Amino acid sequence: MTAPTKGTRVWLTGATSGIGEALALELADRGATVIASGRTMSALLALQAQYPDNIVPLAVDVGDKEAVANAAQEIDQRFGALDCAILNAGICEYVDVQDIDSDLFERVMHVNFMGTVYCIDAALPLLRKGNSPHLVGMSSTAAYAGLPRAEAYGASKAAVRYLFQSLDVDMSGEEVDVSVILPGFVKTPLTDKNDFPMPMRITVDEAVAAIIKGLEKRQREIAFPFSFALGLRIAARLPDALRTKLFARMVT
Repeated sequence: MTAPTKGTRVWLTGATSGIGEALALELADRGATVIASGRTMSALLALQAQYPDNIVPLAVDVGDKEAVANAAQEIDQRFGALDCAILNAGICEYVDVQDIDSDLFERVMHVNFMGTVYCIDAALPLLRKGNSPHLVGMSSTAAYAGLPRAEAYGASKAAVRYLFQSLDVDMSGEEVDVSVILPGFVKTPLTDKNDFPMPMRITVDEAVAAIIKGLEKRQREIAFPFSFALGLRIAARLPDALRTKLFARMVT
């Protein structure tokens, strides 16, 4: 089993910045046909210009169910199937518990969770026609435990992780492999906006290397950096009072 290489048809959402952009370029460099999606066609065309023979721009808002279905129909018409779908698109907004904003929760959950569901719905029929198909979702190490100000983002990513774990069970009799990616802090335009310490933050190139390694092994969970992910998994198993006290120190 290998990561997507020459001739592999890959649909990658959230391809215009951060991890998605770097991953699109790496997969294209390996010879894969990358159907790169994002909301802005101009950014997708700029991406395509770097690998015009391997990157196919396909603008879509993953939060728009009809638009996602139309995108899948276009992929089907042009390529006939998918070998890999990497559902990377997502947003992050942090919560102020002194002023709970339900609209914020709805925005984050809709894009990160329902957007992923829309893409799964659209991609699975194409993957089932593909070669050694692989369905990949983007969660976060925030899914392991309740982190400060991450009530919306963490909940959405925990939902994605649970979703992919359930899919892995229900699809165990099929040929479609299922993986979920759980990054820690990665230096991207998204995390550059954060106003708090980000321990063990890695570069986007390091993140892509970890993802490629995990895809090659078809790991069910691709979590990185290892020490950070392990620390959160251990913290999640601490007694509730101790875990709460530990994480509360992060905001005091």
